[in-house]
Amino acid sequence: MKKKPEFPALSVTLIGHNEARHLEVLLPTLTWADEIVYVDCESQDGSAELARASGCRVFHRTNRSNLNENKWFAMQQASGEWILYLDPDERVPPALAQEIRQAIAAPGRAVAFQMNRKNFVLGRWLRHGSQYPDRQLRLFKKGRARFPCRHVHERLQVDGLVAQLKNDLLHYPYSSVSQYLKKFDFYTTFEADYLFKQGIRPSPVRHAGYLFWKPVTRFIRRYWLKGGFLDGLPGFLAALFDALGWVVSYFKLWEKHRLS
Repeated sequence: MKKKPEFPALSVTLIGHNEARHLEVLLPTLTWADEIVYVDCESQDGSAELARASGCRVFHRTNRSNLNENKWFAMQQASGEWILYLDPDERVPPALAQEIRQAIAAPGRAVAFQMNRKNFVLGRWLRHGSQYPDRQLRLFKKGRARFPCRHVHERLQVDGLVAQLKNDLLHYPYSSVSQYLKKFDFYTTFEADYLFKQGIRPSPVRHAGYLFWKPVTRFIRRYWLKGGFLDGLPGFLAALFDALGWVVSYFKLWEKHRLS
């Protein structure tokens, strides 16, 4: 990929485990980047070969449950002055790509940029229920941000000013209910392991919190107060599984203590 001399060098970083289907769509749209760093996490579907054939710098790592460990590794391999990290199921529309290039070239104090993300779930763009704007901090100047790598849902820690981009990042996380359930199982298992390592033990008070208070209040807030019902059945599914995540994670935590 040829660097456009009027812009600072930009690296896009990606990690993936069996994401060939998404990479086939995403990689051809990233020709505006100066470099793509792809970290393959034990894929068996030809993802690494596909990335290499597309001109990516390819690295191999163990498929770790805390995805941010490998995301941070990918960022450390980037050579660009600015880094944009993406997930394989995300897309950067042309308007956002142009805005990114202009933002990093413009003089200013910002060392990082966040953007709104639109989520396409089971055939529908979710606009309510806290699903939009799904703000994501993804673009930063090299050396000015990092992942603590403590939790899979943590945000980048930035040393400096963060600004907001106008155009949306597009996200296609769930194309089927089966895929939704697979990711749900992954994230609830991670959360249970995280709570276990933090020394959290089941108790009557936590029974009430994790099995009733947290899921019920979260569902009411996202589905009713935040208007998730306006997104039809996909909106209901998103709010329901968001609430059930507390319940299932807690039962998995209880199981880990019972078997330990």
